[in-house]
Amino acid sequence: MKPILISGIQPSGETHIGNYLGALKNFVYLQNSGRYQCYFFVADLHSITENYDPAQKYRQIIDVVLNYLAIGINPEKSVIFIQSQIPEHSELMWILNTITPMGELKRMTQFKDKSERQKENVNAGLFNYPVLQAADILLYDAEFVPVGEDQLQHLELARTLARKFNSKFPVGRKKIFVEPKPLLAEVPKLMSLSDPYKKMSKSMPEGCLFMDDSPDEIRNKIKKAVTDSGTEIIYDSEKKPAISNLIRIYGGFSKLSPKEVEKKFKEKNYGQFKKELADLIVESLKPFQVKKKLLSKKPSYILKIIEKGRKKAEKKVNPKIKQIKKAIGLEK
Repeated sequence: MKPILISGIQPSGETHIGNYLGALKNFVYLQNSGRYQCYFFVADLHSITENYDPAQKYRQIIDVVLNYLAIGINPEKSVIFIQSQIPEHSELMWILNTITPMGELKRMTQFKDKSERQKENVNAGLFNYPVLQAADILLYDAEFVPVGEDQLQHLELARTLARKFNSKFPVGRKKIFVEPKPLLAEVPKLMSLSDPYKKMSKSMPEGCLFMDDSPDEIRNKIKKAVTDSGTEIIYDSEKKPAISNLIRIYGGFSKLSPKEVEKKFKEKNYGQFKKELADLIVESLKPFQVKKKLLSKKPSYILKIIEKGRKKAEKKVNPKIKQIKKAIGLEK
């Protein structure tokens, strides 16, 4: 049996190139490595902890599924499913809540950051977010979770809760939960094209490159991207943060290191570099955009994949939740 790997993406708006280079691209690599049994889900329950438009939510959920398929996630190799269609996630979250110390959740960096960003909506779901994330992982006996460094704190909580549950509710020599390990991905930290001191975000669309942007939109955004003083293409995140950000983007799509990008454009200026960067992004995203457009015209096919994924996920979690409930005394 191959070890299980699981990860999810929130349906909270358009997917940008930071999501692609930081997660989606790596998902395809992990799937095609043949080393893992992969589960990729749409984290729709997580997405409703922030302000959102209910009229747009289902469309966003389907959009994530389309992105998975268009980028190369193969439903014959991996399980694609929607989190909210598997009620065991919420059920296990509640059970884990009863063994999660408040202090552990209060120190979560992401809770502090998001609370600052949405002061008018600091809800209990935002606070309990890491417990649901732990349930997402532990429910599938996942041994590996691909994460960036910003998610390590949440994964460590999942490991802590697995140990605590196994100790509190022993079942002979068998442990109920597997302690998941991180698969750290090299995630390029992409900053806004309009402000190199702020992270690329859909909340600043003028400085964000979306996966669905047209070639003209991509070229226009790159052309308008801020640059630093001088004309040399040099990677120095402190002295030249703007051009360094563009170099990171070029490297993400070309697989070149910053030094290799510097060497390639040694004799060129910002304008020439921007033109080649835009061309590279347009050509790199073209296969994805073409495939996604074709898939979007096959709604019944997409629904079949979602249903197939739901059944596979249910088959995995049904015996697991029974095992958990038996261990805590809710079932005989």
